Amino acid sequence: MRIAHVITRLILGGAQENTVLCCEDLLRQYGDEVLLITGPPLGPEGSLLRRARAGGVPVELIGSLRRPIHPWRDFASYRRIKQALREFRPEVVHTHSAKGGVLGRAAAWALDVPAIVHTVHGAPFHPYQGRAGRALFQACERWAAGRCHALVSVADAMTELMVEAGVAPREKFTTVYSGMEVEPFLDSARHRERVRREFGYGSHHVVIGKIARLFHLKGHEYVIRAASQLVRAEPDVRFLLVGDGVLRRRICRQIAAAGLEGHFRLTGLEPPERIPELIASMDIVVHASLREGLARVLPQALIAGKPVVSYDVDGAREVVIQHETGFLLPPRSCEEMTAALRQLVADPGLRERLGSQGRRRFTETFRHERMTAQLRALYKRLLGRGGTSR
Repeated sequence: MRIAHVITRLILGGAQENTVLCCEDLLRQYGDEVLLITGPPLGPEGSLLRRARAGGVPVELIGSLRRPIHPWRDFASYRRIKQALREFRPEVVHTHSAKGGVLGRAAAWALDVPAIVHTVHGAPFHPYQGRAGRALFQACERWAAGRCHALVSVADAMTELMVEAGVAPREKFTTVYSGMEVEPFLDSARHRERVRREFGYGSHHVVIGKIARLFHLKGHEYVIRAASQLVRAEPDVRFLLVGDGVLRRRICRQIAAAGLEGHFRLTGLEPPERIPELIASMDIVVHASLREGLARVLPQALIAGKPVVSYDVDGAREVVIQHETGFLLPPRSCEEMTAALRQLVADPGLRERLGSQGRRRFTETFRHERMTAQLRALYKRLLGRGGTSR
């Protein structure tokens, strides 16, 4: 097949890693011709651009393709995407992210590409937006959904959200969990002691980790509030925050104001290949984001054998099973988070049981080879029936 993927930017993120892995699999396992169209990975969130190129993925970099809305730049990006697709002549165009999804689907539709697919990694509209902004993004998604043949959700919760918003009918959606390289997480325990020594953790410390961009709606403030209560009862608890972003200074000020500098460590930006060993150094993984398709760190932690504490948002409940693989909490709750963390801190056996069950349940589900096989089967079905009628 000739397959083009379109994504707004290749920062360090779940949607981006998912896309790169899919492109690599299509090239190596199936011998497909692949083109990855993307904008520059600007900002403090890091880049997967070098990884994609090192993996042999042909990349078309469009300088005007950016995340913020900018009519003139967006029109220029649309024309560049359309030109790249016209030259590549794909049978399948698969788009990702809001901006890349709208512009990529529009360009592919205008060129009569036989199969057009879009993955919903996370809805661009959410309850924390203003009403006008939410309505605008919903209208854009409805318009773009009419210009593709199939929609892929990374969690069943994404399908429910999009159907409820009237974006597209349920039968247009297929759930394909976001794939990853699972072996490094299965083998991560051998790094545990080395990484804990690197951060100055002793055997008596219980390390609670959070892996997320330091960005709005990622919930770091709730973890800090819970920590201020937890450390009074459990002084040997330590918190490891992995990631960087525009809120770094604000988060550092919040930690200092709570008098928790001795309990928190911020690693800054870390490459994806280091995430397994960082999770290995942790005893518990907490996820406090208020919106997420299905946060990649949740299955990563479980595959590494770590229990998770997460807010009940979007697809989290599909892997965080209450009292089986972790604790699922009401969004923005701090008392409940403190109680769940305290229970896990005090009970090593419970941590081991929840983490082990998570590893057994989800290792095979999240292999990237499985994801790519499911996506390629979808492409074949669409091509076999000539897409859908317009």
